[in-house]
Amino acid sequence: MSPVRSFHQLSLIAALTMACPMAVLAADESVGAPPPAETIAAPQTTAPAATSQTDQEREDKIRLDQASEDKRGTWTLLIENDVLSNSDRHYTNGLNLSWLSASDDVPDFAAEISSWVPFLLAPDGKRRLGFNFGQSMFTPGDIKIRDAQPDDRPWAGYLYAGMALLSETPTRLDTLEVDIGVVGPASFAEQTQKEFHQLIGSPEPQGWNNQLKNEPTIAIIWERKWREEVLRLSDPGSHFGVDLTPMIGAALGNVYTYATTGLALRIGEDLPSDFGPPRVRPSLPGSEFFDLQDKFGWYLFASAEGRAVARNIFLDGNTFEDSASVDKLPFVADFQVGFAVMFRRVRLTVAQVYRTREFETQNEPDRFSAVSLSFKF
Repeated sequence: MSPVRSFHQLSLIAALTMACPMAVLAADESVGAPPPAETIAAPQTTAPAATSQTDQEREDKIRLDQASEDKRGTWTLLIENDVLSNSDRHYTNGLNLSWLSASDDVPDFAAEISSWVPFLLAPDGKRRLGFNFGQSMFTPGDIKIRDAQPDDRPWAGYLYAGMALLSETPTRLDTLEVDIGVVGPASFAEQTQKEFHQLIGSPEPQGWNNQLKNEPTIAIIWERKWREEVLRLSDPGSHFGVDLTPMIGAALGNVYTYATTGLALRIGEDLPSDFGPPRVRPSLPGSEFFDLQDKFGWYLFASAEGRAVARNIFLDGNTFEDSASVDKLPFVADFQVGFAVMFRRVRLTVAQVYRTREFETQNEPDRFSAVSLSFKF
C-alpha cells in the first residue's frame, strides 16, 4: 500500500472517529444525558492495531527473505596472482572455482560422513557440502632461462578437485576437505601460463621442460575458526562491529603436510555474514559462503598465519622419483590486508598477501594479490 493512500485512509478514519463522539455528545446534551464512556474510548484503540499489524507483516517479510537467501548455494571464483605486485615468480598463479550448498542442504551420505568425526565437525552446526576445482603454478625467479636452476624454486603445476564438509555455528566454522589431483605436465600449467602471458604481452616462460614429473596427489585438510565479537554498536539500527577470528588447522598428504594457526581482525558492517575472505590453500582460511543480515555489508581485515611445514611437494620435489628440489624452511608465515563488499547476493573480496621465505636460497619474501567473487544462486 502506498504511503499517500495510507495517509488519506488514516485521515478519513481519524475524521470519522472524531465526528462520531461529537455527534453523540451533542445528542446526549440535548436530552441531558452524559456521553457513553465506551464511545469516547473507541478511537484510541483503532490506529495502534493497524500499525502493529503493519510492523508484524514487515518483520515476517524480512524473515522470509533471509530464509530464501539461506536456501541458495554459493558459487565462488578465486584468483591469486603476483602480476599486481610487479612480480612473476615462485607462487605465480592460483585459480579456484567452488560451489557450496545452502545450510543443512546436504545428501544423506554427507550427513553420515560428518557423524563419523564429531570431534572434527561441530555436531550441532549447520551442515554444508562443497565442491571445488583448481589449478596452481610455481616458477623460478627468472622465467626466461631455459636451463634448470637448481638454487631456485622448481617449475611445477598442480591440478586438483575436491569435496568439503562444513559445520557452522554462530561462533565456529569447521571444515573437512579431501582433494585429489595431479602434479606435473598433466596439470596443464605450462599451457595455461603461456596462453596467459601471450594474452597480456608478458615474456614467454622458457623452462617448463624442467618441471616436476607427473604424480597423483591426495590432500586431507581440516580447519577450525572461531568468531569472537569484540565490539558492536548499541544502536539497534546499526550492524557495525569489530571481531577476531582465531583458527587452527592441519593438512596431510603427498602435496602438503603441515600444522597451522592464525588470527584475523575485521572491522565493518554485517560481520556475522561470513568467516572472512576465501583463499587458495595453504593460507589463512575464510568461507566461500556468506549470509547477509541486510542488503549491504562491508569490512576491512588484517590477518596473520603461521605454518609448520613437514612436506611441500613444490619444494621437496616428487615423492617417488628424482626431480628438481630445494631445501625448504620449516616455518612459513602469511600476512594479508584487504576488504570485502557484499550487496544482496554478491560478495567481492580483495587482499594483498605477503609470504615469508619458503626455502633456504630464496632471496626475499613473496607478494601477491587475491581477488574473489561470490554469487548466491
